[in-house]
Amino acid sequence: MIKILLVDDHELVRTGISRILKDVRDFEVIASVGSGEDAVDFCRKNQPDVVMMDVSMPGIGGLEATRKIMRYCYSTKVLCLSMHKENPIPTKIMQAGAYGFLTKDAEPEEMVNAIYKVHSGQKYVAPDIAQMIALGQLDMNSENPFESLSDRELEITLMLTRGVRVPDIAENLNISPKTVNTYRYRMFEKLGIQSDVELTHLALRHKLIQSSA
Repeated sequence: MIKILLVDDHELVRTGISRILKDVRDFEVIASVGSGEDAVDFCRKNQPDVVMMDVSMPGIGGLEATRKIMRYCYSTKVLCLSMHKENPIPTKIMQAGAYGFLTKDAEPEEMVNAIYKVHSGQKYVAPDIAQMIALGQLDMNSENPFESLSDRELEITLMLTRGVRVPDIAENLNISPKTVNTYRYRMFEKLGIQSDVELTHLALRHKLIQSSA
């Protein structure tokens, strides 16, 4: 039996995935949690076989949670499930130690197949994402400016583009607002922009986020 932990800050998403997986004979969803912090804590105490991890969440987020789980839970495999399909998100997640990456529009059959593969120790990246990463590496003119950001800067970028205020980012990440602004200005310098509005436009242009329209 493959013991699975679901991690997503939206209960509706966790419920939907749980309903898909409960019909698979070899799978058992042993818990679902809504934050990276809760995921790390649960994994250290219970050692699930596979963690289905959302990337963009309040708090430490899926990227840092994946890194911590890989550090403390040697037998646990992380499979990330995200709405962010453009680089550098997939690459950074895999570099953090995840065994797989799927987008949230994946078919149930692909999700089940991915869980089996990562549980067996194989890497799995959705074919369209794998092709995009490979083509991006070949095309030197398709450089994504967000690839220059550190993991923490990328986490803050995603929060800012969701409209999260600096004080709230500071609270979620357990750092001071001054530190958040230091990261923010460093990001602006790397990206050649001057405001959160420009940041959002740039993220939309490079498909780091999707328009809500």
